Amino acid sequence: MGADDGGLGPVSSKRSLPVFEYDGTIQRALVVVAHPDDVDFGSAGTIATLTGLGVEVAYCLVTSGDAGGDNDTSTFEERAVVREAEQTAAAKEIGVHELAFLHYRDGQVEVTLDLRRDIARVIRQRRPDLVITQSPERNWERIFASHPDHMAAGEATLRAVYPDARNPHAFPELLGEGLKPHSVASVWLAGNASPTMVVDITDTFERKCAALRRHESQVGERDDLEAMVRHWARVTAKGAGLGKGRLAEGYKVVTTK
Repeated sequence: MGADDGGLGPVSSKRSLPVFEYDGTIQRALVVVAHPDDVDFGSAGTIATLTGLGVEVAYCLVTSGDAGGDNDTSTFEERAVVREAEQTAAAKEIGVHELAFLHYRDGQVEVTLDLRRDIARVIRQRRPDLVITQSPERNWERIFASHPDHMAAGEATLRAVYPDARNPHAFPELLGEGLKPHSVASVWLAGNASPTMVVDITDTFERKCAALRRHESQVGERDDLEAMVRHWARVTAKGAGLGKGRLAEGYKVVTTK
């Protein structure tokens, strides 16, 4: 859809939250989101942090954003080509070079068995230790987080993580494709109203902005982009108890293994 904040605005929690510290257990990560630009609004600072630590990160985009752009009169197919190219360029800004587009129709994502299978397929292909996805829970404090596509993508991803990707009897056609079951150890839910952890992105914030600017069709006319995103990151950091001037992205951490 069109650019809002990817449904992943600031965390307004009043309590201190733990800050992510890398312990070497995450070697591969997979990010599953509904639309191009969702990952960059919500998690680009985090992804840049992970790739900077040597983590291999891949993306799975449920749609190609073909319904994005309120004033865009081009065809669905034309918009999809533009937005896939923008997302590919944005990913390179933060060290990601592997992207899978599932080509579901933007604005019509539902939690179907087909979508669960397709996400489980990518999980078995990439075999990540960590999956980052959108929260399936409605966020009453930040309605953009509750875009139906976001919640559906998050719910389908959680079902793909457990039980589909790890269960050899789920979608046996995947075994026929040579894709063995895989258990994901942890899921981070972005855009959740009750985060349990933040990632300090102060040092990667400029790379986040560089990635966002690659989504020219969505944010090209926004002169306030950096200021807006900085404000959100500052609110999240402050709510988590980080010091003055720090910037953060927040997640609800779910142990899945």
